[in-house]
Amino acid sequence: MRIVVCDDEPLARERLVRIVQESGHQVVAQATTGKEAINAVKEQQPDVILLDIRMPEMDGVNCAQGLNKLQHPPAIIFVTAYDHYAIIAFKANAIGYLLKPANKDELLEALSKAKNLNAAQLNEIRKLEDPTARPIREHIAARTHRGVELIKLEDIYYFTADQKYVKVRHKEGVVLIDDTLKELEQEFGDRLFRVHRNAIINLSFLDYLETVDSGQYQVRFKGIDENLAVSRRHLPALREKIQSM
Repeated sequence: MRIVVCDDEPLARERLVRIVQESGHQVVAQATTGKEAINAVKEQQPDVILLDIRMPEMDGVNCAQGLNKLQHPPAIIFVTAYDHYAIIAFKANAIGYLLKPANKDELLEALSKAKNLNAAQLNEIRKLEDPTARPIREHIAARTHRGVELIKLEDIYYFTADQKYVKVRHKEGVVLIDDTLKELEQEFGDRLFRVHRNAIINLSFLDYLETVDSGQYQVRFKGIDENLAVSRRHLPALREKIQSM
């Protein structure tokens, strides 16, 4: 693959270049700022860009947003020393987010993922500048004690509001994220369904709707012995959804 490496730190940039070249890929340009990166992409038309976040003149996130406006944007992999930009980075359509010093195996895995992007998926990336377009994000980024974790949407049972954060219940446990329920609902469309003002569920794991005391309703999930209350407001729409599934 043809790759642009953008990092204002010479040692970090040289390390990435070495790993890329030793792995049989071609580094077609190097850049030290976001503006240089955009110019390099326009000139070289690379398949992938390895992009730092904190850089002078234009940071990596603004650079990524600019790249996504190009007719043929590259796949974006962030390589940064800061874990707290992960959510912003994935909203900028990054396919990877690696922490410095980049692990060689993780970098090669991210490059392999980029290689598998086909023309249709790249077209979808471009469409993300249009808020009405269907998103392609398949992971949720969460900060945990292990760093930044990517959780597959297909492994998530439900999301619930937890004060100023959102709790994500997934196959391996629970994490907190900064996304709001409204943002998740808008992004993932018919894959998620609101059952309460404080809860949305992954329809793939919906097992059944049951009544409890006092005429209240709750949903049960496939694979876990847990339930969530369903509000009266959302009950009719949920019943209709279940009948159509």
